[in-house]
Amino acid sequence: MLTERQELILKTIIQDFTRTNEPVGSKTVMTQLPIKVSSATIRNEMAVLEAQDLIEKTHSSSGRIPSSDGYRYYLDNLVEPLQLSESVYNQIVDQLDRPFHQVNEIMQEAAKILSDLTNYTAFAEGPESYDVTITGFRIVPLSNRQIMAILVTSDGNVQNQIYALPHNVHGDEIEKAVRMINDQLVGKRLEEVTPSLLKALSSKSVGGEHAGELLSLVEDVIKDAASEQMYVDGRINLLNNASENDVKDLRSLYELVDHNDLISELLNCSPEKDSKYPVQVRLGSELPNELIKNYSLLTAEYSVGDHGKGTIALLGPTNMPYSQMIGLLEYFRNELAKKLLDYYGKFQ
Repeated sequence: MLTERQELILKTIIQDFTRTNEPVGSKTVMTQLPIKVSSATIRNEMAVLEAQDLIEKTHSSSGRIPSSDGYRYYLDNLVEPLQLSESVYNQIVDQLDRPFHQVNEIMQEAAKILSDLTNYTAFAEGPESYDVTITGFRIVPLSNRQIMAILVTSDGNVQNQIYALPHNVHGDEIEKAVRMINDQLVGKRLEEVTPSLLKALSSKSVGGEHAGELLSLVEDVIKDAASEQMYVDGRINLLNNASENDVKDLRSLYELVDHNDLISELLNCSPEKDSKYPVQVRLGSELPNELIKNYSLLTAEYSVGDHGKGTIALLGPTNMPYSQMIGLLEYFRNELAKKLLDYYGKFQ
């Protein structure tokens, strides 16, 4: 552990580097410290911090910048979440306080709000769908051989996909299959509708000769409805932390952000899942992907009671203002949970 004075100096260096993105010298630290200390003493303390790999020297300046270990020490021991300003509070309230027709719309708006407020890339993962049941299934013809399959669930969500039908499938067969699907599947939880159940229904041939083909279509729609939905906003903000030499890495990073399974893996890879702190901060050096070595990932879990848990997250530069970002996510996760509980309450 550091002394109180060393902690103050480290905290000052990190906060100044966050504001300016420039190396910090002893004279700058001296003018910003809340205690009176000579420049020589500060230089000595900075030498101690450097020896402990908490700060490091750059080639272009005599000043120091925080190291990954320095940021980790700061995040574990010194960071203090800040309360939201009134303008930020009002923006969140205004954008969430409008009618939403589906959970997916709320999650999409949540990612947009976080991205707009921070200029970082934001993620919003919806709550698990353990107790969600099927309330209806229908097929709408779009053209001679094209249909839209629509699945409605008990939480008000509507999942739809467009398919091209084989030439030997006729309208009356589709109608029989839809009736059979509604008779057999409405009221069942999404997780209960397994491939083996659908195969058993197909073997009955209740829906006509091509029931199996239509049931495989249903399986696709249900699989999408049951999967955790990840919404991303602010991809363009990745450019804010990239140099002209990083074009190749930036392209790969864009691809990473667009892969929901990879992002979900990153959001859930924290070894501190049971931490007492609601917001987890992982530095790029602590994450299992070289592409985000110069970024930090902040994640916060929210709970919607019996409807499950979800996650919101921010991906931004390592030298972000952590106090503000942690304070924002702490507040926002609670407001998002309230909004979702209010939404789910309409279906009780």
